Amino acid sequence: MFHVGRTEEQSGTVITIDGKLSHDCIEFVETYCSQEISTGKPVALFLRDLTIIDEAGRALLRRLTAKGVRLLASGVYTSYIVQGLIPTKDADG
Repeated sequence: MFHVGRTEEQSGTVITIDGKLSHDCIEFVETYCSQEISTGKPVALFLRDLTIIDEAGRALLRRLTAKGVRLLASGVYTSYIVQGLIPTKDADG
């Protein structure tokens, strides 16, 4: 089970995901995010209270960050997953 919410903020749109981010909901989440991206406003994906992020979910997050979506997370598990997906600048860079 998962829940998707949307909030308009001055800085752009925040899409909130609760529950699990797994293969059964990937298409829905990707379509939802793509619609928001197409508006031209900045989009952030807030991963809140997630219990599962499977490999399909991680692949989706990589695709969304490549499209400019900013990832936000709450909780130790979700924050750890997000840290592993965000490209880091090396010291020379």
